[in-house]
Amino acid sequence: MSASRDRIDVHQHVVPPAHAEWLRARGLDAGGLPIPAWSTESALAVMDANGIATGILSVSAPGVHLGDGAEARRKARAVNEFTAEMVRTHAGRFGFFATVTLPDVDGALAEAAYALDELRADGVILLANADGRYLGEPEFAPLLAELDRRGAVVFIHPAALPAPALPGLPPFVADFLLDTTRAAIDLVRSGAMRRHPGLRIILGHAGGFLPYAAHRIGVTLAFLGQRPLDEVLADLRRFYFDTALSTPAALPSLLAFAAPGHVLFGSDSPYAPPMVVEHFTRELDAFPDLDGPARAAIDRASALALFPRLRTR
Repeated sequence: MSASRDRIDVHQHVVPPAHAEWLRARGLDAGGLPIPAWSTESALAVMDANGIATGILSVSAPGVHLGDGAEARRKARAVNEFTAEMVRTHAGRFGFFATVTLPDVDGALAEAAYALDELRADGVILLANADGRYLGEPEFAPLLAELDRRGAVVFIHPAALPAPALPGLPPFVADFLLDTTRAAIDLVRSGAMRRHPGLRIILGHAGGFLPYAAHRIGVTLAFLGQRPLDEVLADLRRFYFDTALSTPAALPSLLAFAAPGHVLFGSDSPYAPPMVVEHFTRELDAFPDLDGPARAAIDRASALALFPRLRTR
């Protein structure tokens, strides 16, 4: 049983049945993980077992854009409306990050507006790369500018790394971590983080290995003449990080690097099955170097700063 009963889980996935069937029919998975069996009831059961009061839902990789832009727009609308209905039906238990259609920027702008304005999404999920192109690329600037204008919360989730997989090692084990790290570096290197100060970006899985390598990254970019070191480190510290599948070994680096209030609870359920969620939650609860306020911040308080509507729960 979890030590906390009021956690906000910012890294929890929704698997609408029609979406799951669509992916399975194409022989697709999520980074080497099969598309899991999922239901609202099973989601609530995992939440209750781990002290999770509210889960902010998102659709995992591979998302909805599989090469057909028109199809991607239909699928994004379908999963967003499905999830918005879950949020309405189970008041206080769920929120959601809207799925958009990158690399289709026009479709992404339209769906983000609909989801944020009409469905009351809590933010937007972006995959770390879209068809091998990372989020700092100029073609994605209109979407980042609009999300910046709105002060939106953006959850960056890894996708298939645009490189060959290591034989015998599922991509989610290591490639996902590199994909997230690449996305964060690209947003900083390109200047996107500095141009869009209103963006509040959460990186999944403790940011890959970003906190561990942050100073190496910063010194390298400075040495190459791309960005001053102090700017790089400041921009990297603007990211938020969730704890999904990242305790206890990653926590010392994460807590040493992240800005105060920028570490959030994450489970990665249901791609992480119940026993895995429970394992990492126990490890977080047992981590010795967190005092009461620090634990409360990770469990809930820091997420409330991003999602103030949940204060009324």
